[in-house]
Amino acid sequence: MTQALTISCAERVLDAYRRIAEADRPEVWITLRPETDVLAEARELDRRIAAGAELPLAGTLVAVKDNIDVADLPTTAACPGFAYTPATSAPAVQRLVDAGALVLGKTNLDQFATGLVGVRSPYGPVRNALRPEKISGGSSSGSAVAVALGIADIALGTDTAGSGRVPAALNDIVGLKPTLGLVPTTGVVPAARSYDAVTVFARTLTEAQRALAVMIGPDGGDPLGRTWPDDVRLSAPEHPRVAVPGDDDLTPLSPEARAAFRTAVKRLEAAGAETTVIDVSPLLEAARLLYDGALVAERYAAVGEFIAGDPSAADPTVAGIILASGELPAHALAADQERLDGYKALARRLLAGYDALLLPTTTEHPDIAAVQADPVTVNSRLGTYTNFVNLLDLAAVAVPAGEADGGPFGVSVITRAFEDQPALDIAALLTGEQAPTPLPGTGVDLAVFGAHLRGQPLNHQLSDSGARYAGEVTTSTAYRLTALTTEPPKPGLVRLGPGAGGPIAGERWTLSPAALGRFLAALPSPMSLGRIELADGSWVLGFQCDPHTASTGTDITHHGDWRSYLASSAS
Repeated sequence: MTQALTISCAERVLDAYRRIAEADRPEVWITLRPETDVLAEARELDRRIAAGAELPLAGTLVAVKDNIDVADLPTTAACPGFAYTPATSAPAVQRLVDAGALVLGKTNLDQFATGLVGVRSPYGPVRNALRPEKISGGSSSGSAVAVALGIADIALGTDTAGSGRVPAALNDIVGLKPTLGLVPTTGVVPAARSYDAVTVFARTLTEAQRALAVMIGPDGGDPLGRTWPDDVRLSAPEHPRVAVPGDDDLTPLSPEARAAFRTAVKRLEAAGAETTVIDVSPLLEAARLLYDGALVAERYAAVGEFIAGDPSAADPTVAGIILASGELPAHALAADQERLDGYKALARRLLAGYDALLLPTTTEHPDIAAVQADPVTVNSRLGTYTNFVNLLDLAAVAVPAGEADGGPFGVSVITRAFEDQPALDIAALLTGEQAPTPLPGTGVDLAVFGAHLRGQPLNHQLSDSGARYAGEVTTSTAYRLTALTTEPPKPGLVRLGPGAGGPIAGERWTLSPAALGRFLAALPSPMSLGRIELADGSWVLGFQCDPHTASTGTDITHHGDWRSYLASSAS
């Protein structure tokens, strides 16, 4: 479907270029497309929409980090000597464009995506959107600021150590870091190929999720691409279990930032979450492997030969990090990969029984001058709570969480791989948004009419499996409902034929194929799964009862649904 637009695509483009001029932040962009080119595309979109085209992201304005290919625009990775002009866009970009998005241009970044500060670029430091003397965060600096300034609706970044999350926290916006491999990295200049992810910045969770939903899916050019497993949780439970760090793990924060984090925890609890303090120090230890160990050798594999050929072409700090990584012996890399496997197993044990982990997104918000004076130490501190996420194959959502030390403060909801949707749901408890709609391609719809309804005794079987409530449904008039003599009490829905029954109200839930299989395997007699006709003429999989058993029960069709019958019986 095409998103509802209050103004035309052309008007949105004109407004964006007015904002660009008013903001006067040339360092945000490495290549800004001519307004006339984008405006021509917008007018063509308006024509297609008027003709009935289905475009889920119609008129959405996008900024793209300049290590991600956009057809016919230079890809520099913030290094002019490295630049090339691709003939095709990265799949992540092309899927947005195919859905109706408009690319404004390519944004500035820490060179070769090496850094969390946003100052390691020959195109200049990217100033923070809210406090210009402060860093914007990196490496996806320009993308985050383009969104925070209200120029772009969404922006693409990349994340290896936190580059899709730290800038979100420092600019008071949302950053989605999906499970590795869900969004193809084809057409992306690698930083550390095994741990790179394409990310989304937006001002709301809903905007970010809509973009992510379009971008997800396999691509033949990405050997590390992944698809949803058969057994995936599609929703956080009503009362999610969230692990939080203790005071010892919050020592890198200022007292005001620690207070802001505790306030975020209380907000989560007030929204229904159950929190438990755990020791997260093993995760923070694992984070050090990314730069203090041999895993950094992947940086050299990505662009090391280019820099070795002409070290003066690169930022001195970036060149120093990448060239040093080329001196590491292979046995050190093998040893650290083995250590990483151990940390992954430890993380699984540590997070077992929890739906998510809540952490501060970063430690502090330094001035640009402070980073320039000490470019390595400050940068390292900023990744304290982010570096381990990709190493350990986790997903994360960074969201604003108030203020501290005179500026925005952010937290991150971290979940196991492929539990991106539960992360969004829990993040929504913090932002106050309605939980975003499910990511596509992850589940099967199931209609329930009795003991599995919300508030009924077997509903936990759905919620415990990660199933997601998807709304009310009503059958066609071909069905009758009977009260069966079972424990716990449940109804039997049976099809008699068109007009032979009445409309029966129930609920639609979405669950993974594996969870549906478990339901079917454990389904007690006389229940079965089959196709049920709804009032709108569509069909959905749902619980039914065999006609013989249904005939022995009490006909309650006239009540219209199971809850009404129970209420009538109770009164």
